[in-house]
Amino acid sequence: MIWWIYNLVFPVAFALLLPHFLLRMLRRGGYARHFTQRFGRYGAAETALLAAPGRPIWIQAVSVGELAVAFSFMAELRRRDPAVRFVLTTNTSTGHALALAKVQPPDATLYFPMDVPGAVKRALRRIRPAAVVLIENELWPNLIRYARRQGIPTVLVNGRISEHSFKGYRKIRFVTRRLLPEVHWFCVQTAADRDRLLALGAPADRLEVVGSAKYDLDPTPPTAEVRARAALAALGVRPGDPVWVGGSTWAGEEEALLDAYRAAKTRHPGLLLALVPRHAERRDDVLAAIRARGLSVVQRSRFPDGAPPPAARPDVLLVDTTGELRGFYAAADLVFVGKSLTQTGGQNPIEPARDGKPILVGPHMENFAEIARDFRAAGAWVQVADAAELAAAAERLLGDAAERDRLGRAAAELVARQAGATPQMAARVLAARVR
Repeated sequence: MIWWIYNLVFPVAFALLLPHFLLRMLRRGGYARHFTQRFGRYGAAETALLAAPGRPIWIQAVSVGELAVAFSFMAELRRRDPAVRFVLTTNTSTGHALALAKVQPPDATLYFPMDVPGAVKRALRRIRPAAVVLIENELWPNLIRYARRQGIPTVLVNGRISEHSFKGYRKIRFVTRRLLPEVHWFCVQTAADRDRLLALGAPADRLEVVGSAKYDLDPTPPTAEVRARAALAALGVRPGDPVWVGGSTWAGEEEALLDAYRAAKTRHPGLLLALVPRHAERRDDVLAAIRARGLSVVQRSRFPDGAPPPAARPDVLLVDTTGELRGFYAAADLVFVGKSLTQTGGQNPIEPARDGKPILVGPHMENFAEIARDFRAAGAWVQVADAAELAAAAERLLGDAAERDRLGRAAAELVARQAGATPQMAARVLAARVR
């Protein structure tokens, strides 16, 4: 009865959200082209990849943040078994574009199917996975249940259940206590995640605390940093000119960064601000905020590699492209990690930390609560309460190279100490897969 109700409610909810999807198709080019993949229906190119010999490992990563874990996980699995093949699915158009750029045949990138029986059955029949790997908090009832019926193990890796999510799941424990025993194995980040899953009905003998795979991030590709530095040099940034990168910023954060930049530039005239919004389609709003403050700007989308330099060096580079954030992090002298000042949740601070960068964040890092505790304990970032503190901290750090170096070293050392979860999770998946 529970699953009958779920399968009735889910399509209704999807129908209500359909206008949102249609708007996305208009705003984010390329989304409509693959929309039928949401129903487990694939074109000729995808069908050819899926028809390759052998059974792939299906990895589901909802969006960009989870893709960083997916890429590292795929690399570790391939180091252990060079013949392994992957089907990587994602839910968002931004994530899909990033995966398409990264994943090469014989592996395939697809949109995740709707979690309704028809779409899930078709996807399982076409993909024929040896195992299904769900990253972080991807508990899709029909996928888990129908995979189990076909003898396909489902493994949750880098699992986490935030306090907020736990409160929601607890209200439907009558569902979770039936669903979670269908999962073959849980690899979770912390003891708190383990305890929450146990309370929701996960079997104790299938739960393992391994730490966060986000710490196992691969180094930034040298070509990405070279490309970012070349773009900065072409804009007129000279050796020694400080570069401040605002990464994965959300509404309200660009304004705070721009105001802080204007204040800091009086003492640091060579300073350039690179803004990398979390959603590139917000470019018009960000451009308006930049111009309202009388600052000059160049859009990365209109300044490709090899383009003639602008007549004058801009104050701001707006990186309104996909897949270049890590290159600009690597080229930065100071980093602000977004969705932490005017929004809640936070974005991944480990990417700039891996490259030894001094990091500023706002007060809201709820989605990275354990990682935030690690960073605070190690003195590996500066956390500010509001826009005024952001401006003051940026001014102080831009004038103190020794403190920037200390913060960057502390961040890189923290990442090195905490690494090691991915090999444990990879071993679990390879041991569980069917042949």
